Amino acid sequence: MGFIKEFKEFAMKGNVMDMAVGVIIGGAFGKIVSSLVDDVIMPLVGMLTGGVDFTKLSAKIGEAEVMYGSFIQNIIDFLIIAFCIFLMIKGMNKLSRKKEEEPEAPAEPSNEEKLLGEIRDLLKKQA
Repeated sequence: MGFIKEFKEFAMKGNVMDMAVGVIIGGAFGKIVSSLVDDVIMPLVGMLTGGVDFTKLSAKIGEAEVMYGSFIQNIIDFLIIAFCIFLMIKGMNKLSRKKEEEPEAPAEPSNEEKLLGEIRDLLKKQA
């Protein structure tokens, strides 16, 4: 029973949950970027290169067919994803630096705290 309990504690730690959320969001983000590359960027690149469809590019070497066009497309996918992640991290770092620079303003007391303060002051005057 100790192994299962230990696994449950591990799985419920914040870092593991954060990582799971990151993997799910990363998968969805990857689909968005793949669509951007496949449906927007590559048709434009194909138009600029005279209608070349990179996914169809290949070279026959003996009996083997090397699909280097798909490889080129995957490199473009990777570069776009890496650039987007770079921009997100850069923005998050900028926000966290800005947050560190701003001094925290003291929170204004709630109406209940103000009322309790007035009651305290009245009791002090009576004593």
